Amino acid sequence: MKKIRKYRGRKTGHGAKKKHRGHGSKGGRGRAGLGESKRGWKEKYEPDHFGKPSLKSFKNDLKVINLDQISSLIEKNNLKCLELKDYKVLGRGNLNHKITIRANSFSSSAIQKIESAGGKVELIGKVKIKNPEGSKSE
Repeated sequence: MKKIRKYRGRKTGHGAKKKHRGHGSKGGRGRAGLGESKRGWKEKYEPDHFGKPSLKSFKNDLKVINLDQISSLIEKNNLKCLELKDYKVLGRGNLNHKITIRANSFSSSAIQKIESAGGKVELIGKVKIKNPEGSKSE
């Protein structure tokens, strides 16, 4: 006669009781199935998970440099002309040197300080001229 072993109780057959508690002990499956299982997490932390990538407007951000930084550059390198591509010149500090500065953009205070020191301001690239009066039809 064959001996029949019956597994009675919940702790039998898998070692310690913490080792085999269903499939939860295996952990998750990454981000697979976010549409069904982890919907709340997806909506909160990753709202752009589904759908086509939308076209983002291209922003041409200019780097910023101030007049006090420019004056320290002039003193170190003894410059007469300075070309700053992809920069906007701002008016913090003073400029005591006669210099020509070429940059993409200038603030109004920077233009005043450069010209009062005897320097020149030259714009690089396309310049958008706004018409404050609007378009006139003749």
